[in-house]
Parts: sequence; structure tokens; C-alpha cells
Amino acid sequence: MVGPFIFLDQMGPATIPAGAGTDVLPHPHIGLSTVTYLFEGELHHKDTLGSSQVIRPGDVNWMTAGRGIAHSEHTPAEVRATARRLFGIQIWVALPAAHEETAPAFTHHPKASLPVVESGGVTVRVVAGQAFGVRAPVKTHSELFYADAALEAGAVLELPPEHEERAVFAAQGDLELAEGVLKQGELAVLERGEQVLVRAGQDARALVFGGAALESPRHIWWNFVSSSRERIEQAKADWKAQRFGAIEGETAFVPLPER
Repeated sequence: MVGPFIFLDQMGPATIPAGAGTDVLPHPHIGLSTVTYLFEGELHHKDTLGSSQVIRPGDVNWMTAGRGIAHSEHTPAEVRATARRLFGIQIWVALPAAHEETAPAFTHHPKASLPVVESGGVTVRVVAGQAFGVRAPVKTHSELFYADAALEAGAVLELPPEHEERAVFAAQGDLELAEGVLKQGELAVLERGEQVLVRAGQDARALVFGGAALESPRHIWWNFVSSSRERIEQAKADWKAQRFGAIEGETAFVPLPER
């Protein structure tokens, strides 16, 4: 883990042919928040709270699972007829023990609502938390930061040392750190307390995130995160018995893995 960040899933980059689409069937979560952020494409989020929201590049979908939620993600029907690109990141944020059983919630934050800082060929959009002198409007349950930085060729991103734990992910293009080159698709966990410079030899994009370490380790199994193994076993039983609730318009679902 890096601060409360426990898992990162990259979608694409891929070209989706006309008539096809992305279809992530209903599946459950507990004990975490999922944070969906796109660079290209569109996805339609629906969940057991009744939320129905299309996310586009630069927007944030922040879904807090808490004691339990199920959701689905599909290519919107109105764009399936044409070929399109899809590229994005879904990152999971483990909840503090005191909030693991909080009520599930979903919030959408459009691109225009997120603060942007520009300097020296670097454009930083703060997705969540406080960083680079600004704070995002997204409500979080722990001290953290998450930012998307676009760097022009030759630009340098300075990562201040105030956050306890930090990482940088090379989302597009290679990045140069003091220790060497971070290739596209690679992640580096940074030393505590050090000022870090991230340089782009070519146009590049970096995701930087981190925060205060949680109070105890977390267990992760499939889509479930918890400080308690027993709670994960209960979540398995609840999903197998379909006790997470229904999503409007959905009939199929992702079954519980056998192991």
C-alpha cells in the first residue's frame, strides 16, 4: 500500500471497434472507495444505490463501498455505433478501520470542478485531497492526495515531501527520476521525506498519489478489502446469496470466484 491506496487497474489504451463496447457486469465491493478517472472514452456507471452516471475524460467517479455496494460499467449505448478509444485508471483507496462499515455512497465530480495548477510546461489536475497548494472538492475518509500531471517534453514536476507515503505512475510516456527511467506502465514508490523531481524527456503523463499510512494492514481478496479476514468471508457469502441489492436494468452478474 501507498498511504491508503491499495490497487491500481489500467484500462487500455485500446481502440474499441464500431458495434462493440466495454461491459463490466455487476460486481461487489466492501471496505474501499473506487476512483475512476479517464483519459479517453466514456463509461456509464450504475450501482445498487440507484446511481446512473456517464464519466468522461477528466471527470472523477468516487464510489465508497463501505459495508457493501455493487456496480456495473458499460460503454454508453449512444456511442457504440462508432469506433472509439478507451484509456483510463481505476484506483482503489482502502477505508480507515473506523469507516470500513460506513454507508455506501457515490459522487461524480466533473472535470471543470477540479483545481488545476500550471507551471513550466506542467499541468496538474488534483483529483482528490490536497497537493500543489490546492484542494479537490472530493470528500475522502483519510489524509491523501491524487493528481494527474501532464508534462511537456523537458518539463520537470517537483513532488514536495510533506506526504508520508508517495508513488508515481508513468501513465503515458517514460519519466526520468534520480534513480533512473520509469518506463510507461511502471510505478515507483518514493522515499519518505525526500523532494523528488520527475522529468519528461518527451510529452508524458504521470499519476502521483499517496498520503498517511493506515493504522493497520489490509486483506484483499477479489473485489473485497478489509482489516478483518472474517469480514471478507461474510462478503463472499453475501455476494453468493445476492444480498448486495439490485442494479436497475441489469440481469447478469459476475459470479464469486471459486478460489
